[in-house]
Amino acid sequence: MTKKEMILEAATKFFASQGFADTSTAELAKATGVAEGTIFYHFKSKEVLLLEVLRRVRREVIERFESHERETDYPNGLEKIEGLLGFYLYLTGVMEDEFLLLHRHYPYLLAMENEICREQLAALYNCFIEFFEKGIIEGRADGSIAAVRERKVAMILFTMVDGLARFKTYNLYDAGALFTEMIASAKKMLTHTHEKGRIPDAHENLPFP
Repeated sequence: MTKKEMILEAATKFFASQGFADTSTAELAKATGVAEGTIFYHFKSKEVLLLEVLRRVRREVIERFESHERETDYPNGLEKIEGLLGFYLYLTGVMEDEFLLLHRHYPYLLAMENEICREQLAALYNCFIEFFEKGIIEGRADGSIAAVRERKVAMILFTMVDGLARFKTYNLYDAGALFTEMIASAKKMLTHTHEKGRIPDAHENLPFP
């Protein structure tokens, strides 16, 4: 492992556990056994370091998702969606530091003023949504999923599983028990027909305008 890789790995852990503001480059230097100046040699500032960490997280998470998709043979699109939801939660446990960092507030504050940060986060979340969208398209083609709006429902599915992942991250609820209910809700949303086969829009049948 190179010094740059060591710094990125340590920064991921510290930014996730302590937060960006409460992590100093002196701490990172001590943890990695390099001079503080070495950190600034590779990264011009702590903010630049965070951006590189986010790039690394994005690359590794997407690579794992792509590998899972290549190596898993799902019988139909509906089963693929269930598998992807489960894999997302599994990954939050395997890559705990990376997802804890993504669940912290600071990267999104930075994204409001830093276009590169915004692009990294948007690209990561768009990839997640596209995985679910592809599964829905496959399910519509093989008949296991009803005629839902692929992109919209993919976003809802991602919101559901990412919310559950946050419960898991912060130990708020029993994520395992909630997962079963989430899968049941997802299947109902993906297979339920309404008014002669039409799937209702997200705003329909709600108790408010």
